[in-house]
Amino acid sequence: MIRILLFSLFFFVSYFGFGQKDTLFCKQVTALKSVIETNHFYPKTLNDSTSKSIYKLFIKALDTDKDYFLKSDISNFNTDALLFDNYIEEANCEFIDKYISVLKQKIELSISKLETLKTKSLDYSGTVTLQHTPEKFYTYYKDEAALEKGLRKRISYRIIVKLIDENTDIAIIKSNFTTLEKEAKQIVIENEICLLNELINKDGGISRVVKSAFLNAYVKVNDPNSTFFNSTEKLTYQNRLSKNQMSFGIITSKNDNGEIAIAQVIPGSAAFDNGKFEKDDIIQSISNGQSVFTIHCVSNGEIELYLNKEEHKTLTFSIKKKNGMLLDIKLTKSNIKVEDNAIRGYIIKDQSNYGYIKIPSFYTNSESLNGRGLTADIAKELYKLQKENIQGLIIDLRFNGGGSLQEAIELSGMFIDRGPVSIIQSKEGENYTIRDNKRGSFYSKPMVILVNDYSASASEFFSAAMQDYNRAIIVGATTYGKSSAQTILPLYKDKNLGFTKLTIEAFYRVTGKSHQAIGVIPDIKLPSLYNKFATAESNKPHALPNTSTNVTLKHLPFPELNRKAISAKSKARVVNDKSFKKVLEINKAFYNLVYKKGEKYKLTLESVSEEKKRRTATLDFIFNDNEQEPLLLKITNTISTTELLEYNTEDKDHNNSIIKSLAQDIYINEAQQVLKDLTTSN
Repeated sequence: MIRILLFSLFFFVSYFGFGQKDTLFCKQVTALKSVIETNHFYPKTLNDSTSKSIYKLFIKALDTDKDYFLKSDISNFNTDALLFDNYIEEANCEFIDKYISVLKQKIELSISKLETLKTKSLDYSGTVTLQHTPEKFYTYYKDEAALEKGLRKRISYRIIVKLIDENTDIAIIKSNFTTLEKEAKQIVIENEICLLNELINKDGGISRVVKSAFLNAYVKVNDPNSTFFNSTEKLTYQNRLSKNQMSFGIITSKNDNGEIAIAQVIPGSAAFDNGKFEKDDIIQSISNGQSVFTIHCVSNGEIELYLNKEEHKTLTFSIKKKNGMLLDIKLTKSNIKVEDNAIRGYIIKDQSNYGYIKIPSFYTNSESLNGRGLTADIAKELYKLQKENIQGLIIDLRFNGGGSLQEAIELSGMFIDRGPVSIIQSKEGENYTIRDNKRGSFYSKPMVILVNDYSASASEFFSAAMQDYNRAIIVGATTYGKSSAQTILPLYKDKNLGFTKLTIEAFYRVTGKSHQAIGVIPDIKLPSLYNKFATAESNKPHALPNTSTNVTLKHLPFPELNRKAISAKSKARVVNDKSFKKVLEINKAFYNLVYKKGEKYKLTLESVSEEKKRRTATLDFIFNDNEQEPLLLKITNTISTTELLEYNTEDKDHNNSIIKSLAQDIYINEAQQVLKDLTTSN
């Protein structure tokens, strides 16, 4: 939950002076210290231990993949590991110059070596070997010779991959290798140089990169959900949260290969409704019908400017999927309004009718005149579903990362008859019980809530409340484990100092327990594609601990659900289900692909091609679409939605595609079986 609070400086920052030079960075460090100590829910004490943690976060941020620094640089930096607390306390900012200077030198060194590689022959004979290596195995280069060797290997590999991507016929590549390699080599090296120059030449240059990395390390040592923003970053962040704008609904970022990738598809947007855009898709070019904007050696900022141009109302995106498939997708901007978010209720037809609603996020719309957000949209769809005499309801919160806590509170109140829904605790340890004061409930029949590893924050708030009230059976995988709330605060009255998104509160279940760092544990666990992946909040450095608090207002739960018997039935179905067995196989393959070292192979055209085919086959196995999967459920629209679709052919086609996807979903199918057991056991 993000709340933008306009606090008077008076409330949270004391007057401070500065030692040494009155620089912007010194002011930022000192102001940040004051804001953290005054406002953070659980601020870390500045000492040697905290200093060491800041140091680790800082160095990792400067060279995430260990591409630039040598072991000798790290030895030089290590002298500061236990001194950052002193630098912060004393407003001693001179230390930062060393990091700026060294990083700039190392990037310039890499550029120099890349320029030299343009005229040097690379080795594709097979004497050099490659191996997929997960991040935890990365090491710093021993010396410049090792760095150059690593650079040669990386460039050679990317050249071959580029050749294979452009022509899968190895024989054709081999017969024209000299010419094709020369052309690809120039592009690959220029792209690498472009990435590095972009870092040097961006607004504020290396200096701003390094200073922001330190400020972020200082904030994040308190918890992983807090962060530092400069004014531009804050505005970008808030714009991304806003849905009241004409947009394609695509948020992009630059990946490690210099490619422009889709970082997020905004729910309710044109891209979201299209259904063909996914996170990590690579945008290769964009056409406005008159010219083609080829995505090569451009910054992410340039892409954002291009997409936001007023005249670019309809564009064709050429994208590359994870499995290598190329697609051209035509998209027209739409006005993304929260009240038009993609919430739609569906009917699952069986011996009885059951309702299904997918919630993509806990959105709100405080800017609109009617203030309508998620809860109002759910009420609207529930009204339609209840007119069709549904006997139970499935609420799908998979991949729902949260959003407005206020919406989660109001949604919880729709399904209970007055009472507490959560306990909020401030940094002073004071508790405030959040209550639903409205008598009666909007919907009183049985419910199942589907969750997974990526259900977080407001999703967990709602799920936990429904579980504690015996209002629903939770089905799926253990959730993310975030039980804290953030707000954006200015560092000082001078907004040029920047802002911080800071954790200021924790929320607890009505029982006084917390799901922080442990997640909401489902009543019925189902096999997960992401089992054992380090995706939970507890895997993030400096995650807040799990604690409990006192309860002053006890909740009155509904009668106990027959969880044990229903769980046993589900387990008997799942253990023999071929599709869930396949999920376990996919999980193992996916885990090995991401977290384990691969087999060594030669840096040759043939070997790289074979390895790429093997990895592509594994990815196809993991991300195989459900196009050919059997229909497990009979799903229809409500009568009201069917009438609306008659006047919108495009929406009708998209809706049919969604219905097919839902009907093939093994998790929805099992949730419906659980719901059926729940309705017959009560």
